[in-house]
Amino acid sequence: MIVALDHIAIAVPDLEKAIKRFMDDFGLKYEGKEDVASAKTSTAFFPLPETSIELVHPLNGEGPIAGYLEKKGGGLHHLCFRTDDIEADVAHLKAKGYQFLSEAPSLGAHNCKVIFIHPKSCDGVLIELNEPQDDHH
Repeated sequence: MIVALDHIAIAVPDLEKAIKRFMDDFGLKYEGKEDVASAKTSTAFFPLPETSIELVHPLNGEGPIAGYLEKKGGGLHHLCFRTDDIEADVAHLKAKGYQFLSEAPSLGAHNCKVIFIHPKSCDGVLIELNEPQDDHH
C-alpha cells in the first residue's frame, strides 16, 4: 500500500546552483548531498511536510494543459510550493531575477492564490507557488 509521496526527482545541469536555489531562494531545509555510485548520480535532498498528487487534464479540451499533452503526451507538469505570503515571495524571487508567467497571483484550485515561475528560471521545471486563502474573505 502507498502511504506517502517520498520524493520528486529533478535532473539539474548544475547541482550547486540548484542547491542554492532551493536553499537560499526558496528557503527550504537542506538535508545534504549523497553520491549514489550504483546509479552514477549525486543527490541532494530537501524534505518537505505533507503533499498531494495533482492530476491535471484540459477542461473542455482547452488551455495550457491541452497544449502540453499535444507536445508531450503527458508527464510531470509542475511542482507546487505552499507559501504563507505569496506577494512577499514573488517580490523576493523577482528581485533575484526569477521570471513569472503572469504579473501577479490569481485564484486557483482550493481557493488558493497561485502564480507560476517560468521554467527557464528553474532548470526547465515549471514551479507554482500557492497561498491558501481564508474562506472568510
